[in-house]
Amino acid sequence: MHPVFKKSRHAAALAVAAVFVPAAAQAYVGPGAGLTAIGTMIALFAGIVLAIIGFVWYPLKRMMKNRSKPAERAEPSAERSK
Repeated sequence: MHPVFKKSRHAAALAVAAVFVPAAAQAYVGPGAGLTAIGTMIALFAGIVLAIIGFVWYPLKRMMKNRSKPAERAEPSAERSK
């Protein structure tokens, strides 16, 4: 590989790394905003968990319940024999 391309790859990698280095934030989050953010994260997590339960667990539970029932025999009805 040509040395110029090697230097430009290093420079690009350094530039990308510099973008992701956090700077010191001079900010204050009050108790109301902090509790709101925490509550929002808890609600988001609970919603994801309940969605997984609703879309995965209950159909599996229904399938297992139907599988465990003994198969009913089909008996001829009295009306058909008339």
